[in-house]
Amino acid sequence: MMCGLTGWINLEQDISKQKGILDAMNIQHESRGPDATGTWISEHVALGHRRLSIIDPENGIQPMVKQRGERKYVIVYNGELYNTNELRSTLLSKGFHFTTRCDTELIPAAFSAWREDAPKELNGIFAFAIWDETKEELFIARDRIGVKPLFYTVIGNSLLFASEIKSILAHPDVPREIDEQGLNELLAMGPARTPGVGVFRNIHELKAGHWLRFNRDGLKIRPYWELVSDFHIDDTPTTIAKVRELCQDTVGRQLVSDVPIGTMLSGGLDSSALSAYAAKVFETENRGKLHTFSVDYVDNEKHFKQNEFQPNPDAPWVKVMAEHIGSEHHNVVLDNDQLYETLMSAMRSRDLPGMADIDASLILFSKKIKEDLTVVLSGECADEVFGGYPWFHRDELVNADTFPWARLTHERIPFLTSELAEHIKPMEYVDNRYQEALSEVPRLQEESAKEARIREIFYLSLTRWMPTLLDRKDRMSMAAGLEVRVPFCDHRLVEYVWNVPWSMKFMGNREKGLLRQAVSHLLPKEVMERKKSPYPKTHHPGYLTFVTERMQALVENKQAPVFQLLDREKVKQFLRTDLRNQHLPWFGQLMNIPALLAYWLQLNEWLVTYRVSIK
Repeated sequence: MMCGLTGWINLEQDISKQKGILDAMNIQHESRGPDATGTWISEHVALGHRRLSIIDPENGIQPMVKQRGERKYVIVYNGELYNTNELRSTLLSKGFHFTTRCDTELIPAAFSAWREDAPKELNGIFAFAIWDETKEELFIARDRIGVKPLFYTVIGNSLLFASEIKSILAHPDVPREIDEQGLNELLAMGPARTPGVGVFRNIHELKAGHWLRFNRDGLKIRPYWELVSDFHIDDTPTTIAKVRELCQDTVGRQLVSDVPIGTMLSGGLDSSALSAYAAKVFETENRGKLHTFSVDYVDNEKHFKQNEFQPNPDAPWVKVMAEHIGSEHHNVVLDNDQLYETLMSAMRSRDLPGMADIDASLILFSKKIKEDLTVVLSGECADEVFGGYPWFHRDELVNADTFPWARLTHERIPFLTSELAEHIKPMEYVDNRYQEALSEVPRLQEESAKEARIREIFYLSLTRWMPTLLDRKDRMSMAAGLEVRVPFCDHRLVEYVWNVPWSMKFMGNREKGLLRQAVSHLLPKEVMERKKSPYPKTHHPGYLTFVTERMQALVENKQAPVFQLLDREKVKQFLRTDLRNQHLPWFGQLMNIPALLAYWLQLNEWLVTYRVSIK
């Protein structure tokens, strides 16, 4: 059940007459839940829900009210459980009874049985809030990997929470402010975001694998899941077999749906393996042909340029793979004009400046998929789990003394006004956040220096890089009312592979060597051997021309608020240079000069449309 949830708790005042405010918060999630809307309000709590129906559409209405003995529970939930059958059987054996097939009903029962340990019993992607009317207590939990979003703020006596920040901002008491921390997140860390930080002043993210409890004693937040480092005892054949078994089981679980479901297929290792597994399930269960979807851009074959991160285009590999598994394939070709036009709606979907055209293209891709399906599986996160990125393999990235995907952050800083840079000290902020991340790494004694460093890179990738992509995947797909499931984020797979030594992960001296071996029986040899290539982006020179012209116009606009932050003259000088021949991969593998200009354009629009005041 992919949805949007929102809530307002005030234990000191009667808010039961404030349905207008709740409705204003709830409508912000309209695209996340186009199928149904619901609210529940009493003296001290107001809960809202927007629903995208996936399982048992008739009976999963939310907010859902359940009586358990003396206790009355009200739940709002966004997510999908993949161990529904086992969980239902366990709870039935404990004396619970159920009236629907939907997973929503299981969660209050699980909470009633296990209290704060309930999230540990769930395999899935979720954010949920349960109000205990009898105890006047709220309990919120977020899935282990953080696939589903959840933000909150405390204003006076009120706790407000929501799937997206825009819903919290719809409450009249919430100020739209950013301070030094928020500025650093936008101008030095962005489009990544430090876990727990909501960028807006006093708005926080509930971290992945954490729960939150709010009652008259105040607010309490605790982790219920963390990565644990231990020595790997399985030999190589056993490890390959275990990964194969986990991948197969995970895909099978995630293909359960009462609405049409398919896969995203880029012709790369990850999506090809998922699609091959899915095609086998469809064949075994007589579900007809699997529908697969790929994305490309008008004239990309003319303008494609190989670079250090993108060795080849996807199209030929997609064709090979679709024929191999016999899928009904849909090739979505995006127009560059659409990309320009979608930049700002992508920013609004993320509530922040983001990955520019990379975000915009995913909204457009998702909208096209939504015309045929409601749910797709995606190969996201295999690179973080199995070690696919260049920063696992290239010495200058492995040994970078900062976040390896953002080693050129220092080249963004000169564009800030000197007063601002002096005030917020962005490079110091980034270094502090980097050291903070390293301090969290669960160490393993007697590990070699190289293995210890690779463990750090895995930790950074799983907890600092991957959330940026998961945030993108959730916001852009949900903006189209599409649910995207990410099997490589199954916590059992993440936990197991975390402790597999690098020599096994790098089997055959290839990135994701372990995964290649585990899925080799599913793939044509040329696909199995294909070098990693990231999500496709436009190579059309018209895109750079467009964002350059828009930025030139913005520089001449004396009212543009972004120039409270950026040095107008330095930006002007930059725009006068030949940008076509400049190479500045300032964030990740795909964000270069065009994305930098688009990010600035999004930042300006964000300051305007979100009415942000800078403190």
